[in-house]
Amino acid sequence: MNLQQIETFVAVAETGSFSKAAMLSDTAQPALSRQVRALEMELRETLLIRTGRGVTLTEAGRRLLEHSHAILQHVAQAKEDLGRERDEPVGRIVVGLPPSLARRLTLPLIDAFSRKMPKARLAIVEGFSVQMAEWLASGRIDLGLVYSPEPHPHIEVIPVLQERLCLVGPKCALGCYRSMGFEELSAFPLIMPQYGQIFRKLMEAQARLSQVQLNVVWEVSSVPAILDLVRSGYGYAALTRSALDGHAIDDHLVVAPISEPPVMINLCLAQSAKRKATPLLRCTAAVLHALTTQVCEPDTGKHCHPEPDGGTGMAA
Repeated sequence: MNLQQIETFVAVAETGSFSKAAMLSDTAQPALSRQVRALEMELRETLLIRTGRGVTLTEAGRRLLEHSHAILQHVAQAKEDLGRERDEPVGRIVVGLPPSLARRLTLPLIDAFSRKMPKARLAIVEGFSVQMAEWLASGRIDLGLVYSPEPHPHIEVIPVLQERLCLVGPKCALGCYRSMGFEELSAFPLIMPQYGQIFRKLMEAQARLSQVQLNVVWEVSSVPAILDLVRSGYGYAALTRSALDGHAIDDHLVVAPISEPPVMINLCLAQSAKRKATPLLRCTAAVLHALTTQVCEPDTGKHCHPEPDGGTGMAA
């Protein structure tokens, strides 16, 4: 078993496809297949089940994936420890991004990371805030952008920005609204994510306080899919402006901020409280903080700035 085989197995397992893993790693697909097959032969276990749509993990594969995350984290920590005396960002870091911002942030994050930390490696995963809290606690990711996180003994957070949710709908129906009173939402069929997702939780919490009955007609988690449904007349969406920035909003759609009362959402940088703030972690957090504040227009949210010394505000 070698490190390259483990990295290949993790890439295939997390993307669910040999072809996607090959594209992300810029490696020929047969080479990845040989590495995983060699791993299976050495361990005498079937790790992945090949299907027409990709791969799924066996029970042995799920156990190895847990070990693999820990192995890669230890390797990254060893590199960071050796580079710490030079105060140089080295090693590997895994960053989690929410679906609402992943499309907007991935390219500029990779661009800034490659320029400022050429000796380090970056992996980006996408997940909802509840998932990322679990991943941070378990060590699967090192740093994440999390919406309105609940207190957790093993996670430290620093606020980055605050935004309000807006109602998105056809211009013919919302064109006369500069803002939307919360009590008026009961008249609109809503397309919202599933239970447990933070936008949905905040909307339903305010609905209970305001004694408003929300009419959720479709449950969809993908922002592009939600906007397609809104354009097609299936309902209205409650999203932040930064969530919309990475997607084309044509002249047929209108964005009306929800008010009286507004539904505010906090975006925070989160990291494990058990891990030391290495040069790589500090530098990546500073880059991610700066990029994230750029996705929020001045009149739609409040920015939370890092401390004067350029640190992330997280404990060492």
